[in-house]
Amino acid sequence: MSCRKFFPLIVIGILCSFGSFAQTLVRSEPEAQGVSSKAILEFLDAANKSKTEFHSIMIVRHGNVIAEGWWNPYKPNLKHTLYSCSKTFTATAVGFAVQEKLLSVNDKVTSFFKGELPDTISANLADLTVKDVLMMSDGQEPDPTFKIGVDSNWVHAFLTTPVVHDPGTTFLYNSLGTYMLSAIVQKVTGQKIVDYLKPRLFDPLGITGADWEEDTKGINTGGWGLRVKTEDIARFGQLFLQKGMWNGKQILPASWVEEATTAQIMQKPGAMPEEKAANDWIQGYCYQMWRCRNNAVRGDGAFGQYMIIMPEQDAVVAITAETPDMQDEINLVWKYLLPAMQKNALPTDKAAAKLLKEKLATLALAPPAKNNTAMATTIAGKQYVFTANDRHLKNISFTYKKDMYHVTLTTDTAKYEFDFAAGKWQPGTTDKPGPSLTGAGFENRAMLYPAKTMAGYTWVDDNSLQLKLRYIESPHTETFTCHFDGNKLTMDVERSFDYGKNTATLTAESK
Repeated sequence: MSCRKFFPLIVIGILCSFGSFAQTLVRSEPEAQGVSSKAILEFLDAANKSKTEFHSIMIVRHGNVIAEGWWNPYKPNLKHTLYSCSKTFTATAVGFAVQEKLLSVNDKVTSFFKGELPDTISANLADLTVKDVLMMSDGQEPDPTFKIGVDSNWVHAFLTTPVVHDPGTTFLYNSLGTYMLSAIVQKVTGQKIVDYLKPRLFDPLGITGADWEEDTKGINTGGWGLRVKTEDIARFGQLFLQKGMWNGKQILPASWVEEATTAQIMQKPGAMPEEKAANDWIQGYCYQMWRCRNNAVRGDGAFGQYMIIMPEQDAVVAITAETPDMQDEINLVWKYLLPAMQKNALPTDKAAAKLLKEKLATLALAPPAKNNTAMATTIAGKQYVFTANDRHLKNISFTYKKDMYHVTLTTDTAKYEFDFAAGKWQPGTTDKPGPSLTGAGFENRAMLYPAKTMAGYTWVDDNSLQLKLRYIESPHTETFTCHFDGNKLTMDVERSFDYGKNTATLTAESK
């Protein structure tokens, strides 16, 4: 066995001995860590009035959790889709592979895919390095990620996209490039990155139950698709804050943490000072992480998934959410939480601390209001058959009992059943594919199902029944608004992340 192959086995053996030392994030009153409970309350009030639908937050100061909350029906034990916050985990897998001398950031991307290269290799493609991909300077334009919906061979899709800029010179966000990092790590380790990270990152940090979407060839998607819990995000951020140290052990080399969190390229080199002062997306890009204002660094994912690392404040903020405006969301952190972090402990404020605990314990997204109309029982037992539609829905039927609607949706290929409660969230599971930004891609999403759901209904008027279905391990919700007119049904289908701009309207008739 070569030294190159033997070395990782030694490392794995050492890392396996770390399995029992998962550092606990201890809990503390905010004031003991120099943060005002009143300021956190103000943040929560502003969050509840903002454009963002918050699902969870955890604030860590000096290694202590000073505030944590989940907006019911989201819970501490639930995973949450990270979208592009997954990228930071992928880059960390690269960091471990570099540490184990399985690859170098200066290696050429083409060197890992000898049998999969296009017939003609341009000079720019030949020059493309792992580092170029890490810093989103692949040189491709436009971003080839859209090809995941038309090409099931994603390596081929990436390698056949023209590299029009000199690699390393031009920033362009490229999620398929992050997938290539996942594919490269799998090439050199023989493991999916979710498995490769388990003994090196997940086990030491006490992260359990993580799962990661895959392409159809069994490679983790890399640029998206990881699901972990809110505290797992906070622990990962704390690892970076501690420069790769965890419970007295150097899990990740401090040199890698420094390199990975340093701006490698500017997104908009010519930005005016006033623009840069207001925009967290033009502060510099690192290795699959973003520099922020206030000398912070972050991992972030679509619709508001945040891991914000604040070295000067010795703090980490983890957030899961769904938002139409990620800048607006992070502005709340800068406006309320950042100035609240003082160097020294603050005087005890028992009244404010008590109010904060009560607030955090009662955070909730209200279920649909409980109300009924004469139509409530009229539709019971009926089945409505849809006219042909691009959602592939065939029919819908309703059964009504004790303020609960049992709804059956039939598509071209499957039947899905749901229970919708009145005035509360009804837990359930489903194999129905939920809303997803990457839903059109050729993927294996079997690990996502059965999906955990919460469901509720309300009558928005005398003839209109609204069914709300939350996929509570993702940011997203589906809403079905059924308008009844005699034996006819018109149903509006809306995905939450479309914010009313892409509603499908289907028509049906009872049989």
